[in-house]
Amino acid sequence: MASEAGDTPITGVSSSRAAALIARQDRIPIWSLSYLFIGIIGIGFLFTFFDIFDINVSFIQTCEQLVAGCTPPTSSNYLGLPLLLNLSGYVVGALILSPLADRFGRRDMLLVTLIITGLGSLYNALVTDYVNFIIARTITGIGVGADLALVATYISEVAPNNGRAKYTSLIFIMSSLGSFLGIWLGLILTTPATPFPFGLPFAVAGPSFESGWRWMYGVGALLALVGILLRFQLPESPRWLITQNRIDLAEEIVTEMEQRALRRISDLPPVGSEIALHEGKGASYMDILRDPVYLRRTIILFLMWFVSFITVYGIGAGLTVVLTSLKYLPPEAGLIAAIGTFGFIAVAVFDYYYGEILERKYWLPIAAVLTIIGGLIIALSGTGNLAGAAIGSIILFIGFNLFVPMCWAWSAENYPTRARASGFALVDGIGHLGGGVGILVIAPLIPKLGPVITFLVFGGFLVVAAAIAQLGTATRDRRLDEVSP
Repeated sequence: MASEAGDTPITGVSSSRAAALIARQDRIPIWSLSYLFIGIIGIGFLFTFFDIFDINVSFIQTCEQLVAGCTPPTSSNYLGLPLLLNLSGYVVGALILSPLADRFGRRDMLLVTLIITGLGSLYNALVTDYVNFIIARTITGIGVGADLALVATYISEVAPNNGRAKYTSLIFIMSSLGSFLGIWLGLILTTPATPFPFGLPFAVAGPSFESGWRWMYGVGALLALVGILLRFQLPESPRWLITQNRIDLAEEIVTEMEQRALRRISDLPPVGSEIALHEGKGASYMDILRDPVYLRRTIILFLMWFVSFITVYGIGAGLTVVLTSLKYLPPEAGLIAAIGTFGFIAVAVFDYYYGEILERKYWLPIAAVLTIIGGLIIALSGTGNLAGAAIGSIILFIGFNLFVPMCWAWSAENYPTRARASGFALVDGIGHLGGGVGILVIAPLIPKLGPVITFLVFGGFLVVAAAIAQLGTATRDRRLDEVSP
């Protein structure tokens, strides 16, 4: 890619020091930054996933407030457009802001992305009509899309070679807590009190409290503010500093990483072989696409994400609306979705402990099977059978979330440091359009398809994504600069 991108090897003494620094960092076998930084990034991700999932339950009340004549059975007709434009915002944010992170640094852009997301959430809390709601969701999406790309990039560059998926999954645990908070808070604030098991008896929505959805987005803005203040403490990625020939600062951070690692282990492994490095102020999208190796990787990863996001967002952002289209009452539908978030938390913890035991792409077929099983259990349980639907929902959430952190790590691993954030933006950022297109096309058909076919359709897209992923490159437990020079 160096010849295609116009990058040149770092020469002379700088080249030798840079290669030696990367080799020193690569031999560290454990997480060697403060775990506080995991928490700092995690708080930001908790907010971003709160924002992704807060629309799941709350949108029915939002639609009733902002759209004349919107009722639970027809709310699915109005979900597609804000979801599509929210995900289109992901594309805009990822494509515009991610290259800036390749050029100006990971940490500073991580601050910018969270500021944009928080402002979008605050705007959402204050809107008075459907058009402005859509605009606010689009602005929020701009921040979220870039944040997803930059967090995955940052983690891949500072985590040990044998733990990139593991520590991406650790962040994903915070994501699961954000989704849990978004859905359960929506159930409490935006559905009426309903006798269990058809809802929550302590839910507070009703004629005297119809603004619960506004409180949801206000909470999101507050979470964003906390994340912004904490992210000022993050160090810059040493790998990125080296591409900018800022060797002295990179060496300070790597030395601190070594010293922190030695507090937990008795000795560090020997320094491995040095790999020739390339300097560059950030490769352009055309630089990536002109290189045959990275073009092939981009096509495979983009198709995988585009197709899989039809499943992920169809369920993650739309399950409550989907269930109401299948004749579930809104409180019951929201409760089923809320129970599913326990599966999300469980699978995030599972990914942390076991995500490194298989190559990244092998998790997708397993995820597809579990997603189909969970969806069919819900479909065959029918309305009024909370126990069956709850079990199905938990399995469903386990299924469509199982592969996500491993494939985030995989996507970042497939690009060189000088273009890692940009490459991730191409595949994951643009890939998010699949989620919007899928729900926009499928949602109006749900009443005609029926429960079984609906969940088979959603699960089927993940099957297709799993097949596409098998064409990809193996990256597990390999050095980043070997996988993507």
